[in-house]
Amino acid sequence: MAAVEVILLQRVEKLGQMGEVVRVKPGYARNYLLPTHRAIRASKDNLARFEQQRAQLEAQNLRRREEAERVAERVHGLSVVIIRQAGESGSLYGSVSSRDIAEAATAAGLTINRTQVVLEHPIKTLGVRQVRVALHPEVSMTVAVNVARSPEEAEKQARGEAVTAPVEEEPELTGEALFEGDLPLPTA
Repeated sequence: MAAVEVILLQRVEKLGQMGEVVRVKPGYARNYLLPTHRAIRASKDNLARFEQQRAQLEAQNLRRREEAERVAERVHGLSVVIIRQAGESGSLYGSVSSRDIAEAATAAGLTINRTQVVLEHPIKTLGVRQVRVALHPEVSMTVAVNVARSPEEAEKQARGEAVTAPVEEEPELTGEALFEGDLPLPTA
């Protein structure tokens, strides 16, 4: 498939700045950039229309960025607690996704949606993680996500205490002990 040229209407991470004409795969343009109004197809008419509206689009982008910066300053250092069931080793019986983090952040006072949470992989273990939230293409902040089994455990994790017990190795049994009934006694 041939690449498609589009004009970016806002900064897109790892792609380009507002006003740049970039070449992208057709599916990326058709399924993401065009429907979300981040870009328009590059043609002579669209390029001329973009140049006429450039000052207006830059002013809108500047207002949105300033608003995002104010929000980031207001909720700087936000920490959310997510309660999940987990095994003794600290592995979750499921995972914490970007949707869970967005819901917890919204409950804590930061209204975001799941697409703003930048999470490389779902969280599958207990602990405190720093997760990036993109409030605007040019403004992001970090949110501390504390995944715990209970509110008391979350408080311990927030203080830096370990909540998962170290896994003890069982003594190795020899072949003779198995057949003679001489099992080692457990130590207290």
